[in-house]
Amino acid sequence: MERIDGNGLGVAKGSLMLFSDFETSGAMWTGDGPRLVRRTVRFPRPFRTAPTVFVAPEMWDYDSSANIRGDLTAENVSGESAEIVFKVWSDTRIARLRVAWMALGPLPHDDDWAL
Repeated sequence: MERIDGNGLGVAKGSLMLFSDFETSGAMWTGDGPRLVRRTVRFPRPFRTAPTVFVAPEMWDYDSSANIRGDLTAENVSGESAEIVFKVWSDTRIARLRVAWMALGPLPHDDDWAL
């Protein structure tokens, strides 16, 4: 984790293969209707409070014969971790998805008391 200013603000970032359902005939590739994948990322060092988490598709492989629908979010964010959630619906078929994430927030200070 990097400290990005003198006020104790830090950033953590990473990349995560969220799923590869083409290889396993998983629901994102073979199913239809509402589906979701949820994966937890743990920050390398805890933040003092829940950071702001940004997520973006880094690589996705989808079936071009259907509409492409998706919702990518970060949920249940705490100082230690966040869940990356990807939802699709209807006839959308996604073979694989890799996402980039970045968390920005306050780092603990040496003078912080832990009771």
